[in-house]
Amino acid sequence: MDLPCTIASVIDIDLSELQGAVEWVSDSTSDGEAFICRRTGRIYWISDEDIVDQEDPPSDLDDPMRFVPVPDKYELDIGTKLAFDYTNTHLPDRYNEVRSIFRRRGAYGRFKSLLSDHRLLEGWYAYCDEKTQAALQEWCKSEGLIDG
Repeated sequence: MDLPCTIASVIDIDLSELQGAVEWVSDSTSDGEAFICRRTGRIYWISDEDIVDQEDPPSDLDDPMRFVPVPDKYELDIGTKLAFDYTNTHLPDRYNEVRSIFRRRGAYGRFKSLLSDHRLLEGWYAYCDEKTQAALQEWCKSEGLIDG
């Protein structure tokens, strides 16, 4: 059982787990939420439909002094903006086409196919990881979870 969470100036946060929590919270097909304990850095994954944690989550997850809700990728500005930025840098002549792709469902699949055709897919993944990690670190700093 976890110790009660209280505010700490610096905690150990697993950024890869946090990135997974952001993706899960951002998934439009789930009703998932996630919260970070300000004291321990533990991430609690919450869903009405799925059992995510082995134990019941703390009853006071809504206490902002103890827990921080994990944002979705749109709150972090790492959604389609990344695709547009990457396209502008690596495929500027296809920028309008990519903007059009993102006006319809299934956009990421078509976008990745376009990148694959131009042998840019691996670079896209590296770019996304780099920008996502930077956004997560900045968010953690702004929430007082890590020093910076």
